[in-house]
Amino acid sequence: MTAITLTRPTAHAAPQHSSVLSRMIAGLKAWNELRVTRKALSVLSDRELADIGLHRGEIALIGR
Repeated sequence: MTAITLTRPTAHAAPQHSSVLSRMIAGLKAWNELRVTRKALSVLSDRELADIGLHRGEIALIGR
């Protein structure tokens, strides 16, 4: 008797490239959001920063 086994990739066995790519895109989005936030804060005056409870030196620490 001959047995033939056929295997097909299932939906959950998708290539791992997509998960790696998804993580990379998510990382880039998060980095860009932090960059935009720091840029927006850096144009505020010292008084405006004090109003929201920040000092100029703390801008670089946001998101770390």
